[in-house]
Amino acid sequence: MGGQKFQYDESGGTFFYFLLSFLALLLIPSTYYWWPRQKKNDPSNVDKECQCDNCLKKKLILQSNEPWKVTKQIFIKILLIGGWIILLFLAYKVSQFDYEYANFDPYEILGIPLGSSQAEVKKAYRKLSLILHPDKETGNEKAFMKLTKAYQALTDEDARRNWEKYGNPDGPGAMSFGIALPSWIVEKENSVWVLGLYALVFMVALPTVVGMWWYKSIRYSGDQVLLDTTQIYYFFFHKTPSMTLKRVIMILAASLEFEKKHNSEIQERPTDNTEVPFLMKQLTNLGEKNKERPLCFGYSIKARALLHAHLSRIVLPRETLDKDRMIVVRKCPYLIQEMVNCVSQLILLAYARRISRLPNIETIENCMKLCPMVVQALWEHKGPLFQLPYINEENIKCFISKKRHIKSIQQFAQMKADDRRACLRFLSDEQYENVLKVVGRMPLVDFQVRSEVIDDEAPTVYTAGAIVTVTVSLVRRNMGELFDKKIISSGTENTEEVPAEEEGEGVEGEKKEDQQQASKRPVWQKQQKKGKKGGKKGPSGTKKPASQPSKPLPPPKKGTEEGVVKEEPKKAEKPEKAEAVDDSECSEDEGERSESEDEKKGRNSSIDDEDTEWEKFQSRLAKREKVLEGRSKKSHSVHCPFFADDKQEYWWVYICDRKSRTLLTAPCHITALVDHEEVQLKFTAPRWPGVYTFTVWLRSDSYFGFDQSHDIKLDVKEAPEVPTEHPQWDMSEEEEEMEGEGSDPSEFTTDEDVEEEQE
Repeated sequence: MGGQKFQYDESGGTFFYFLLSFLALLLIPSTYYWWPRQKKNDPSNVDKECQCDNCLKKKLILQSNEPWKVTKQIFIKILLIGGWIILLFLAYKVSQFDYEYANFDPYEILGIPLGSSQAEVKKAYRKLSLILHPDKETGNEKAFMKLTKAYQALTDEDARRNWEKYGNPDGPGAMSFGIALPSWIVEKENSVWVLGLYALVFMVALPTVVGMWWYKSIRYSGDQVLLDTTQIYYFFFHKTPSMTLKRVIMILAASLEFEKKHNSEIQERPTDNTEVPFLMKQLTNLGEKNKERPLCFGYSIKARALLHAHLSRIVLPRETLDKDRMIVVRKCPYLIQEMVNCVSQLILLAYARRISRLPNIETIENCMKLCPMVVQALWEHKGPLFQLPYINEENIKCFISKKRHIKSIQQFAQMKADDRRACLRFLSDEQYENVLKVVGRMPLVDFQVRSEVIDDEAPTVYTAGAIVTVTVSLVRRNMGELFDKKIISSGTENTEEVPAEEEGEGVEGEKKEDQQQASKRPVWQKQQKKGKKGGKKGPSGTKKPASQPSKPLPPPKKGTEEGVVKEEPKKAEKPEKAEAVDDSECSEDEGERSESEDEKKGRNSSIDDEDTEWEKFQSRLAKREKVLEGRSKKSHSVHCPFFADDKQEYWWVYICDRKSRTLLTAPCHITALVDHEEVQLKFTAPRWPGVYTFTVWLRSDSYFGFDQSHDIKLDVKEAPEVPTEHPQWDMSEEEEEMEGEGSDPSEFTTDEDVEEEQE
């Protein structure tokens, strides 16, 4: 383009602007996300935490597992603070740029008003030159150069005319585009270094980072489990449809995450040749003679021995096998979740007839049982009370005596305070407080189930092949709410008795409310007492309306007059005849009123239907937004002193059929049950009509004895036949003639219509 030219920044001023903006874009988000923040310890939570020996030992181990945590935080702070110092320096540098880059104004430089004469210009120049001349003590060379340029611009007629017209003493200049890079970058001497840096960044570093990310992404699943490990799970679960718990442990120990080739955390020491065989002699039913691959590999046998030792709570050498045990145990919850997913997928594939063998539901339940076993370091046959601190084989007998038979933690929490303290009399006061802290923070889940057929006219009617939606509502509370509550023999809470005076007041209040409701009854309910002509009489002598509502009305309360049919004393029969005369006189007005009221009722019902549909639509949108946001994995910390990491409470919810031992829905993994959570499970109703009983299970992956089940009964009806062709749309000429003659009824004719035509 003519009159335009590109130039690099010779002085480096605009390059500072580029650095300032680039550094600000990096520092602001980096400081927000990476600045080390220390978690504020809530005093109330600290008081609620268990202070037993095993929990304190676990805290020390977790702190020792991150030796570089403090150093890393200090390094990040120094790096961020240094970046902000450079940013402030650049901002100061930019603000101190010479004013010569701004607009040139000779009148402002000379300090005279606009339009001054030549004499005033010369006078101002002489005065300022005596001050700014470089030979003077107060001289300034740059300021004197600008002063001279301003004087020349105003004393030269052409320069003064150009400045007034174009804003530049030299006249109209060419348009220039500056590049915010220093000129030394494009110099010939530095071209080799610039190209080398370009090749290093874009041809070496960037492809290496992308390749490492891609290699890791194709090896791991979404839950950071090796895909090769998932293939091992699929193979063994398909090979053995009904798998015992110890077999599940063998499959878990064969995971490739426990092999040094696939996990750099795993260490192979020379001492393993002596310590691992010695540990295996202490364990029974280890299955070390199994010849299946990879179950017979060395890493698999070692991981299996460490898992058995963990479940048996055997003390291991702290510097060798105990460190390996913590690495193995830390990975187990993620691997067990992957095993559950694999078994559920195999069951669904078997339903679709893509595989021949159907895994048993006991297999997936054994996988779920294994997770709390690993978290709490207990075998399945141990009781839930072993999850409490200070409870071992010696003092477990204190929970069972002639007076009490405590088998669960909930029963222990429901005991009276004196009985609870007497049961744990072998503990000191401090130890007893730790036990109460642990029990008080354990979950108490309210498990509610509701089944329906969504988007159907009759949601509670189940037909063959319909999609049944089971909504599971979970409300989580702390077990500490059960402390010092009165419990009756059935195990439910006692209700407080109301004094006689309060009961009388309550009855009077109910009567007043009922009278107010009776006075506000709709007109059509008041007129239901009055019989219609042609209506049938009831046993009490009152007339019943000819058409009854499709749904029965709720029973009337005591002291009210609500109800469709109501018995009255015999003395009230005579006044009814008088009322009949009045009704005949006002029948037309009442008919008009009833029609208008029916219209209003229809409008109100349509508005209510629209409101309910809108609420359902809003709830669906909220659920979709929640799914898009992603699942949270923060709920409540689990008391697990033998587990090598912080564990959060997770749950499984699924539906199964106990009679056929089949799984109806894939287990839903709930990872964010803080206070309330709602889950929807969908399955297809059976093809054949009948009454079916299914079980909805809630299983914990962290605690023993907290599983719950709820039975749902479905009365499956036969599905109505869907007509292939609509009779009103596709009618032949013969059918039209027959319909005109009226010989045969149509498809939608009722039996009553047929009887009337025959009469």
